[in-house]
Amino acid sequence: MTIRVLLADDQALLRATFRILIDSDPGLTVVAEAADGREAVDLARRHTPDVVLMDIRMPGADGLAATADICSRPELAATRVLILTTFENDQNVARALRAGASGFLGKDVGPDVLLAGIRTVAAGDSLLSPTATRALITRFLATPDDAAPLAPPERLTALTEREREVMALAAHGRSNAEIADHLVVSPLTVRSHIQRAMTKLHARDRAQLVVIAYQSGLVRPPAQDG
Repeated sequence: MTIRVLLADDQALLRATFRILIDSDPGLTVVAEAADGREAVDLARRHTPDVVLMDIRMPGADGLAATADICSRPELAATRVLILTTFENDQNVARALRAGASGFLGKDVGPDVLLAGIRTVAAGDSLLSPTATRALITRFLATPDDAAPLAPPERLTALTEREREVMALAAHGRSNAEIADHLVVSPLTVRSHIQRAMTKLHARDRAQLVVIAYQSGLVRPPAQDG
């Protein structure tokens, strides 16, 4: 089944480059291009893509606002947002994850990494396990955000003890394979626990599950030096 991608970036040349790359993969296709956040939302509603490749910095409605809008629409519940960033502002990355993004990539990644990232989020997983993202998660996701109410701890009562344990390990940036090794179970079992926790907490994907873990206090970031 072909993964349908919407490109959202204000640079026409960059969009053209991404289109050529994505369309060269027989399992992927670009269904539309947007030059700003508002257009991204409109085109997402029209085409219901599997993945939106979203730039943060765009004129008018930026990528953060567009991500929040797309992820809040029931008719786009199956659409995943993959943020592209230069990592110039780590706080923007955290805000994007809070808004519902499934993960993020740097604009300097290689073609294979970009295509693999699109497949990853299309499958319902997230790009939160690499070492480079762990510092971002622990440093920013639990930062108070007046615009985003914390998830109350009672939301976790529906989870089993093992589901909470797996959720906490995922929130620390561990992959399914690492969690499986730690708990001495199979990666398939870990994935099942993750999926059940997502269902019970109405999380769109693993990224939102991690956000809930921090916001509810299930896990806390380490104290920052200085």
